[in-house]
Parts: sequence; C-alpha cells; structure tokens
Amino acid sequence: MTATDTAGDLPLAPEAREHLHLAETATARNYHPLPVVLTSGEGAWVTDVGGRRYLDCLAGYSALNFGHGHPRLLAAAREQLERLTLTSRAFHNDRLGPFCRDLAELAGMELVLPMNTGAEAVETALKVARKWGYEVKGVPADRANIIVADGNFHGRTTTIVSFSTDPDAREGFGPFTPGFRTVPYGDAGALAAAVDEHTVAVLLEPIQGEAGVVIPPQGYLPAVRELCSRENVLFVADEIQSGLGRTGTTFACDAEGVTPDMYILGKALGGGIVPLSAVVARRETLGVIRPGNHGSTFGGNPLAAAVGHTVVELLRTGEYQARAARLGAQHRERLEALIGHGVRAVRSRGLWSGIDIDPQLMSGREACERLLARGILAKDTHGSTIRLAPPLVIAADELDWMTEQLAEVLAAPRP
Repeated sequence: MTATDTAGDLPLAPEAREHLHLAETATARNYHPLPVVLTSGEGAWVTDVGGRRYLDCLAGYSALNFGHGHPRLLAAAREQLERLTLTSRAFHNDRLGPFCRDLAELAGMELVLPMNTGAEAVETALKVARKWGYEVKGVPADRANIIVADGNFHGRTTTIVSFSTDPDAREGFGPFTPGFRTVPYGDAGALAAAVDEHTVAVLLEPIQGEAGVVIPPQGYLPAVRELCSRENVLFVADEIQSGLGRTGTTFACDAEGVTPDMYILGKALGGGIVPLSAVVARRETLGVIRPGNHGSTFGGNPLAAAVGHTVVELLRTGEYQARAARLGAQHRERLEALIGHGVRAVRSRGLWSGIDIDPQLMSGREACERLLARGILAKDTHGSTIRLAPPLVIAADELDWMTEQLAEVLAAPRP
C-alpha cells in the first residue's frame, strides 16, 4: 500500500459516528481513544468501518508483536477452539504442560505460573516475592518491602496503583497498600540506599513503556543484578511490553546480558488473540507457591496455552528478534533526523520508540490525530510524547513511509 492510498483528511463515515456515539453513551470512559472505529486487520494494517486502511504503529501496546491475523497463531487458535477451550485448573489439560515447559526453556528458567492479564501477573509476582521473603529469606511476618521505580507502570489494580507515581492512576483510589519504596529510575545508588534487611524484591521495567520508552543508563541493569545477588533480593523484571522480541532481543534484559530472578510476561504472549500472562522463574523462587495460595479460573486455559505455545515456537528461531533489531536501527536513524525539526528527543530500542514532540509546536495528542488523518495509528503519553511500537512484521518501506508522514505532520502549519 502506498502513501497516496491512505493520506489526506479522514472525515468520519456515518457508520463510525454511530459506533462512537454508542461507545460514549454505553461505555465507562476509562479511555480517551482516537476517533477511529476498526473492524479488521492483517499484518501491520487495519481497516475501519468506512473501508479506510491504517498502518498500525501501536500494535496493542506490544500485544500484537506478530501482527494482526498471523496465520500460525490463527491456526493454533482455530484448532484448539474445536477441541477444548477451558477446564479450569481443577483438572489437567494437554496444552498447559508443553507450553510451560517451552516458555521456561525460552527464558532459561524452570517453572511458569500462567495467568491472564499483565496486571494479574504483576500481582502474582508480588505475592511470590513476599512469600519467598518470609519462607526463604526469613523476613519477619508482614515486614517485607519491595522497591519500585519512579515513573513505573505495572497495571491498574489497587495494589499496583499504590506504588504508581502517576496522579491519574492514584487519585481517588486510596487507601493504598503498604510495603513499597520508590526510588528514581536509573539511579543504582538510590536503589542501593533503599535496600534493607526486609527488602524482598526490586520490581523494574527494563525499559519504561508508559513513561515514554525510557531507557535506563548503560550499566544500570547489571548494577541492579549485582545488588540483588549481593543482598539476597529478588530481581523482578516486568517485560510485559518490552519482552518477546520487541526490543531486538527475546527480553530487553538480554541487551545487557542480565537475567532476573523472575520475568513477568504478557501482551505478546497471547499473540494478540487471547489474554495470556505468566510469571517465569526458577524452582527455588516459584516453588513457594502451593495449592490454595494463588490461582485463576482462566489461567493456563488450553486455548491460551495453545496460542502461547505457538508464540514461543515463533520466537525460538530468532527471526523476529533479528528483524526488530535490524529494522529498529534503520528506523531510529530516520527518527533522529527529525530532532530539531519538531522533535526534541528520540528514545529507541528495537521497534519501540518514544518521540518527544516540541510542545510549542503541538501536543502529542494533536500529532497522533494528524497522523490518523494520514493513515497512521500511534498513541501519545504524558502530554508531548508519541509512542511507536509497530508489529514486528512491518516492512522497511512501511516504516520509512510512516516516518515521512510524521515529518510532514511536524512541518505542516496548524490549520
């Protein structure tokens, strides 16, 4: 598809107006989506109810790393839909064991605890860390603390927003869960100063996604690893957005040769088809969970396990990781050329970028609306930042076209 196929103003089709009106009147307004109503997708492209096509440069916040309608993922889902979709964990199913075995192997770990959403997996990791602290480290009952980073985004449950530093996520939801300490992201010294004898875990995003694709200083993750090993503290890496090929390696931690004690995975693990998340760790860590301690009716269901197992198989070849690294380097070069031309800064790793728009020129929201009119889907965050996370199946010329459209948006005068 060429630029001329999608460029230009996009007045709302009557069908879109109807859908938007229905959503506004019947749906709680916990999101502020762009005014587009999508109905189908293939690869890196989606189509709206009026028949217009858009290049998807958000990919469901990395849930669609393998694109829309990946044939192998669809085949796995269809085949399993005809066999068995849910048993609950009251019984075994024949898809769970192979999925967990191979995911553990991909991560270099031993055990997997499957859940559904990313927030569920984070909550699971917090419970595991506390229980490990009491049973293995010997922390006195109810004294465990977990260290987190300023600017974090780990989900929106009551416990998770208790340690969020985003006022929109916190305001009106107290009282908050105790037991967390917040330090500046990327500051190994501040982290070391916050650790005490009751610290059981450090929970970090190797790259902060919601904050605007914030990459820590070189050497920070190895310093966290060394500190946690020295102080007998679990290093818990939230790779829900950064993991599974997005940054050019299987996990973002891989870029610095770091292996955490626990991976938290989600989004792309479900192939953009089903909610699927997991905590992956060694036996001495996850082994503290016993029957009755934790669970989920849908966690580890055979449909999700079948799709997740296929995701693991896709990643085993290294093809998608290499593609993200190669195309990401090309894309970063194009984006950095826009610095000083409406862009103040670019942060990029693999096919994941945070672009700070000059706020005197336009807001991030306005930039995304103008990109929408040109056939590109992107999302703003924190006022003036745009996040780009296209499917890893995107073509090089499609990436270049997207960058050209962004350049034109920034150069065009406001209407």
